This record gives sequence, structure tokens and C-alpha cells, in this order.
Amino acid sequence: MATAKNRSIGPNRHWPRILLLAVVLLAVLGWYYQAPIRGYTTLGTAFGARTACSCRFVAGRSLSDCKKDFEPGMEMVFLSEDEAAKSVTARVPLIASETARFRRGYGCVLDRWDR
Repeated sequence: MATAKNRSIGPNRHWPRILLLAVVLLAVLGWYYQAPIRGYTTLGTAFGARTACSCRFVAGRSLSDCKKDFEPGMEMVFLSEDEAAKSVTARVPLIASETARFRRGYGCVLDRWDR
């Protein structure tokens, strides 16, 4: 009876190793593809900030309604607005962030890219 008990516990001991292997594999893939990931997220946040700023401060729509203008695949882009500065910031957490500001006569313009 002790043997049957040990057999039922045995497979559960492999889960921590499998989980650790999956985390290491994801970390290696993230490191290997960091340049394309950073490029796509920078492009997505710039597009999101510019589009949402125009939607919000030129068209006068609500920020939640502006998310409807996003392209498919932009679900990870989060928006926040600063009403006083008339700006919208788009973020992909821990990776990229861009801000667009409304300027009279110019519309919505991305903050200067100094990188």
C-alpha cells in the first residue's frame, strides 16, 4: 500500500521543474527577440498615443471610446490622459511608453524622441 501512495505523489514532484523550465525558456526567447519586441511596442505606443490624442482632443470623444480606433493586436496598449496638459500617454507595461500632446494649429504631436 505504501508503493501505491508513492506512485500517486511522484508525478506531482515534476511540476516545479516543468514550470522552472518554461520560465527559463520564456526568458531566453524574450532576450533573443528583445529588439523586435521593443520596436513593435514603441511603434504601437506611438500610434496609440497619437491616435487617442486626436480622438480625445480633436474629435472630443471619451478616452474609452478611442480604444475602438486601435488596430487588432493592440490589446496590450494602455491609455491614460492628462486633461490639463491635453496629452495622452500610451504604455505597454515595462517595455514602452509614448506621449502625444495637443498643440493648437498642429493637432496632436508626439513628444520629441531623444533616443
